[in-house]
Amino acid sequence: MFALVGLGNPEEKYSHNRHNVGFMVIDKIVEMYNLGPYKNKFQSKIITKKINKIPIVIFKPQTFMNLSGTSVQHVVNFYKLNTENIIVFHDDLNLKLGVIKTKIGGSDGGHNGLKNIDSYIGNNYRRIRIGIGHPGDKNIVNKYVLENFNKEENIIISNLINTISKNIEFVIKNKEISKTLSEIN
Repeated sequence: MFALVGLGNPEEKYSHNRHNVGFMVIDKIVEMYNLGPYKNKFQSKIITKKINKIPIVIFKPQTFMNLSGTSVQHVVNFYKLNTENIIVFHDDLNLKLGVIKTKIGGSDGGHNGLKNIDSYIGNNYRRIRIGIGHPGDKNIVNKYVLENFNKEENIIISNLINTISKNIEFVIKNKEISKTLSEIN
């Protein structure tokens, strides 16, 4: 079984924020493959289904970004998941808008959601890093990530999310997908 985890913040006011791009990916996958509805379990909105015969648990922690590890640990323990089969979708300030990179293990790169997950399950899981760009001034990063994408950015992000969603089986089966997905997009 594979776990697809989107990081974000649960309240409606955050739904289109840059920081919620992980939730946006999960919602698009659920919509595209008609996987819904979500159930509330393990401090998450969660669905267990199959995508083209691949068993998955797909979820959005409802603990707020910086406390995502609690929810992830509950799901990992309940489904007895191997951490290599966990794929976390999240925003990345250090990547230009619309760039996708994958990573297994390593540093959290200053991302508090990843830092919290690492503290609960270690860091040997896959990350799909979705570039949201950097505001240029570290003093305004918190404000920036909690703002909505502007019109032009939204077009780029929507195309990127569609590309990821259309290719989710490929994403699940291939650990090194950054270059390919960026090229497709």
